[in-house]
Amino acid sequence: MKEIKGRVWRFGDHVDTDQIIPAERLTSDNNDKLGTFVFEKVRPDMAKLTGKGDVIVAGRNFGCGSSREHAPRALLQAGISCVVAESYARIFYRNCINTGLLPVECQVEADDGDVMSVDLHKGVIVNRTKGREWRFAPFPKFVQDLMDKGGLMAKIKEEKRCTK
Repeated sequence: MKEIKGRVWRFGDHVDTDQIIPAERLTSDNNDKLGTFVFEKVRPDMAKLTGKGDVIVAGRNFGCGSSREHAPRALLQAGISCVVAESYARIFYRNCINTGLLPVECQVEADDGDVMSVDLHKGVIVNRTKGREWRFAPFPKFVQDLMDKGGLMAKIKEEKRCTK
């Protein structure tokens, strides 16, 4: 996952995990289809409209609320590959890294539908629609390696396969 390029979905401050994936959808029967319920109470059609590589741009404290790992998993299943936010709830941030959803802390300007690219290794975000560019501190190499493998859980699964 060196560079992500996709359509922007804009959100404000304090987007909580219940907005991302409603608690009543967290049943074992829904584990493989969490993405179909993403933001269903605040943007009912979003799951049908998202595509692979799409990017969420948000304000402060993204992912606050319950510390459920289901929220980043739902975003990934819906096609979201990256969230660019001014700040994150810390447990959500770590859950993103564990699941392979790229969490970038940076304040950017973007509107719904803009096309944005995020280069994990160079630490560069480009709003291709508006012709603007921002820089963020690249992740440490070990985090970049985790993200390249699809997150901590994917790395652990890969290591288990290699040791058998």
